[in-house]
Amino acid sequence: MNTTQRTEQQRSADRRRRELLEAADRVVLRDGPQASMNAIAAEAGITKPILYRHFGDKGGLYAALAKRHTDALLDSLRAALDAPAERRKRVESTLDTYLAAIEARPQVYRFLMHPAEGSQAGEPNFDLGRNAAPVLRRMGEELARVIEERVDLGPGSEQLARVWGHGIVGMMHAAGDWWLGERPCSRAELVTCLADLLWGRLAAAGDRSGGPRF
Repeated sequence: MNTTQRTEQQRSADRRRRELLEAADRVVLRDGPQASMNAIAAEAGITKPILYRHFGDKGGLYAALAKRHTDALLDSLRAALDAPAERRKRVESTLDTYLAAIEARPQVYRFLMHPAEGSQAGEPNFDLGRNAAPVLRRMGEELARVIEERVDLGPGSEQLARVWGHGIVGMMHAAGDWWLGERPCSRAELVTCLADLLWGRLAAAGDRSGGPRF
């Protein structure tokens, strides 16, 4: 098989994988954590063994969907951080971007962060630590890199940036999870409260010399 044929086969496989993930997304939007491999295969017009061939098992499909949605969310968060506005406004915009994303697609959020709610007979059970935690860790590391690049934290800046990155993501996740379930206040009110909590140390820190602003 020549290089052109291999490239075309890879493109075809990538295209088919995207189509299957889009079918999975439609089922997850409808069923949330209750989304099953059977329902996803039916939505895609294939048999379950073919779905397994592409993703291995439900864990493989979960990982692919988690990457897909985390990539999109991180792109939105970076855009909020890069917006031409004062730091406080960008902090609020970043918090609001996260909360707006989980509010807009609550079933997707629950599938990714509370998959055990939908465990099916004959399918592997999920737990937050094994599946959702890597999503949060990735977001924490990404935010840590942004902070390290943009904020002058003085001695020990790399470690402090990681503390801040994971701490802010943990705060957003815990507060957002509680808010999505109970809706005790408006999204705007929650954004203001969380920004107030973060603001003291963020307001005092200077921008890193030669780097983009935070």
